[in-house]
Amino acid sequence: MHPFHRLRPARVSLRWKIAALAAATACLVVAAVGVLVHLWTAHDIRDRAEAQAFNSVYSAMDVYRRTGTLADGAELDPAELPAALRQPADGNRHTAYDGRVDGNVGPSVWAAQRVGGPDGPVLAVRVNMSSELYGLHRLDVSMAVASLVALAAAVPLAVYGAGLLGRRLRRVSETAGRISAGDLDARTGPTKGRDEVADIAATVDLMADSLGRRLRTERQFTADVAHELRTPVGGLLAAVDLLPPGETEDLLRARVRDLRGLVEDLLEISRLDAGAEQPVRARVPLGAVVSEAVARTGLDAEVTVTDVKGGEAAKTVETDPRRLERIVSNLVVNAHRHGDTPVRVTVEGRTVVVRDHGPGFPPDLLLDGPRRFHTGTTERGSGHGLGLTIALGQARLLGAELSLDNAPDGGAVATLRLPN
Repeated sequence: MHPFHRLRPARVSLRWKIAALAAATACLVVAAVGVLVHLWTAHDIRDRAEAQAFNSVYSAMDVYRRTGTLADGAELDPAELPAALRQPADGNRHTAYDGRVDGNVGPSVWAAQRVGGPDGPVLAVRVNMSSELYGLHRLDVSMAVASLVALAAAVPLAVYGAGLLGRRLRRVSETAGRISAGDLDARTGPTKGRDEVADIAATVDLMADSLGRRLRTERQFTADVAHELRTPVGGLLAAVDLLPPGETEDLLRARVRDLRGLVEDLLEISRLDAGAEQPVRARVPLGAVVSEAVARTGLDAEVTVTDVKGGEAAKTVETDPRRLERIVSNLVVNAHRHGDTPVRVTVEGRTVVVRDHGPGFPPDLLLDGPRRFHTGTTERGSGHGLGLTIALGQARLLGAELSLDNAPDGGAVATLRLPN
């Protein structure tokens, strides 16, 4: 993780989002299909019952006219006859639905036709739909069970498919994160399939290639400029030594030394960028090294070495003392140049904390880390912005962690944690 990035809140995996969407879609499809099948089947049952009742009353009427007897199921003016069929105005056959449930008799369809003129009785036939509706109920249950089985099988498949997609996207995300953290050689590489994920992966790799070329060009330019300036700056410093003593000589000497310091910083950054630096480790007392580094700056800073539990082994560290001094001196100089007094340096265990009481680090520096030739807000003062960049590069070379923050009561806080 980039040392200057803030933690982001936990998020729900894309895998489970896709699985939940697939499950919700399957449920909607199952519900829609179930409702449509139920309505269509119920309508078909009623249509068939009406057709059966219509044909039955026709046959019963024919038998009644020829023999004067009632065929099976036919009745004259039955008491249960719906009111809509009690007074048919003509001799045509009519049907009506009766949704009442009476004992073993469920919803029915009645068909009726008046016999022998307007004052004659009404011959009616009743078709009970209980068995058909029971079959409809069994169909509903079967569809519900089949839908649950299908859903139980579809959700794991959706989770598996979403997992494949999520892994591909995670691979791209991890590559982008590594590039953001400074690993310009990170690549996603070829991905399976020819889809949007493959396009994203290819775009990230192309972006990394372009970014790597630009950074390598910038680093090479910085190194070339620093090397080209080193010789004339050295000549300037020698020439200044030949000037007669005076105010002008002192001013020129200070400016030339500042220029030489800038060139040396650029050379150091170019070596760090090129990976040409290698630490020379030794076991040294951390408190003594820090105190000496602060003293060499010639700046006023209060150094406090706190004893921690663990004895002598806890007071010494295995590191490169020269690079450690460079980090501490850069942090102290930065605190005086861009902050305000008092500047306090605290050593506790393997941790070194440098704090000033100025305006603090600007928000963009806390978010993205130090940038070359950029010092942040105006109240932080002037400078070329290379001190923190060098300190961060040297800390990485030592395997240490350098974090920047602001104190709650004001002031910048730089914390260096050395590895065990």
